[in-house]
Amino acid sequence: MHRFSAKKMFYVVSDVENYKEFLPYCKKSDITLKTKDLLKANLVIGFPPINESYTSKVTMVYPRLVKAESKDGRLFNHLDTLWIFTSGLKNNPDTCVIDFSLSFEFKSVIYSHLSNLFFNEIVRQMENAFLEEAKRRYGQPCLKAIQLQR
Repeated sequence: MHRFSAKKMFYVVSDVENYKEFLPYCKKSDITLKTKDLLKANLVIGFPPINESYTSKVTMVYPRLVKAESKDGRLFNHLDTLWIFTSGLKNNPDTCVIDFSLSFEFKSVIYSHLSNLFFNEIVRQMENAFLEEAKRRYGQPCLKAIQLQR
């Protein structure tokens, strides 16, 4: 349970153009196509010694879903994220439940084995970066976030 509305979290997660400003490891985030429900972006992520350039196709269903799919990277066979936002507490419209999933497959077996060492930490850092950006934009939440399951 998070102390920001689904709409506010949707705005933060769908703001791909500004990922380079607040998302760890994101070095570049340039929009190449944008419509109401879809965007394409050129992204560069890097964590030494790896830098990966790829195009991400982002589908958005306001204010409930942000789905990013990438299949053209040199290091990855695929890199997909899915964010689903649902209403939180009935008596508090400024809360929501966030379901976040990240799926990727390295082309290299060696990188796949290495990723097992840091995968959970990267996911945690990504989740925290979006929540910190929501705090920066909308102010400190008055309820503490509760992790429902992992």
